[in-house]
Amino acid sequence: MPRKTTKKELLSTPVEHIDIKKFDATPIIESMAKMSFTSRDLANAAEIFDQMIRDKDCTVILTLAGSTSAGGCMDLYTELIKSNMVDVVVATGASIVDMDFFEALGFKHYQGSPFVDDRLLRSVYIDRIYDTYIDEKDLQECDKAIAEIADGLERRPYSSREFIAEMGKYLTKKGKKKNSLVQTAYKYGVPIFCPAFSDSSAGFGLVVHQVKHPQSHMSIDSVKDFYELTQIKMKAKTSGLLIIGGGSPKNFAQDTVVCAEVLGKNVPMHKYAIQITVADVRDGACSSSTLKEAGSWGKVHHEYEQMVFAEATSVLPLMASYVYHRKGWKGRARRSWSDIFKPSK
Repeated sequence: MPRKTTKKELLSTPVEHIDIKKFDATPIIESMAKMSFTSRDLANAAEIFDQMIRDKDCTVILTLAGSTSAGGCMDLYTELIKSNMVDVVVATGASIVDMDFFEALGFKHYQGSPFVDDRLLRSVYIDRIYDTYIDEKDLQECDKAIAEIADGLERRPYSSREFIAEMGKYLTKKGKKKNSLVQTAYKYGVPIFCPAFSDSSAGFGLVVHQVKHPQSHMSIDSVKDFYELTQIKMKAKTSGLLIIGGGSPKNFAQDTVVCAEVLGKNVPMHKYAIQITVADVRDGACSSSTLKEAGSWGKVHHEYEQMVFAEATSVLPLMASYVYHRKGWKGRARRSWSDIFKPSK
């Protein structure tokens, strides 16, 4: 009878996050521009991203769905904020809480296998994201930290942006990893929105908080989220979208144009847009809808848009490295959009 693999053996190889500063992908992207198929699409997307950065009036909105943070792109996203290449983040709760905040508390994601016996993983309390493992006991510590933050707040509705800023503040005191997206965004005044915040480890922690305080508790107001993000769109002179995956973050960011119109404000469509996705466009789903389709809704302009049909961890590091090493971000004014929500003195 074969020996049973232990939990320690399964969680033995941590995922190492890629550092776009350590390699210059400029020659690769420039060569891809002379090719065809996805290579040329990627090169065009990289050029559009570079244009966003160089446009002095453009606010860059990064939207994250899927598990690229757990898969090795976590430090990449942080670098985009550090290097002033992203002004606003809209993400799934999993990307922000289960992945980034989780690692900021000192925990790890581990390389695994999609061919493992999932019954074995369940028996040792390991969760699987395709070929990546998470220790469920560590994830429950993340839940507890969320509950602890909630317990210390004034009892009222919060936007996810407000609560994630509190998470960033918490990490400045108790964080164990320096390169956290949540903490870095808090430091630079970059707002992070999670339109489905409770669909993550945050949800468990907030439920614990409300059960402990049934008569008086804080809560997350998703309508407040939508209005706050729309306020940014109304105040920005122009905007560009860098969409990784799809999901609610994609549509949430796109819909700000329509929301502004409903509020009686005439704002331009998103001038620039890039989406990296593997979703099939034929089923009519919003996550797979093309950027050209979004133009019919008045959300995205057609002049500078590019779909890249590829798994994001395989192409995003090349695009980000290209834009980083082109250095268009140097001297770019920081937007610090979080400041517009600070109460006036």
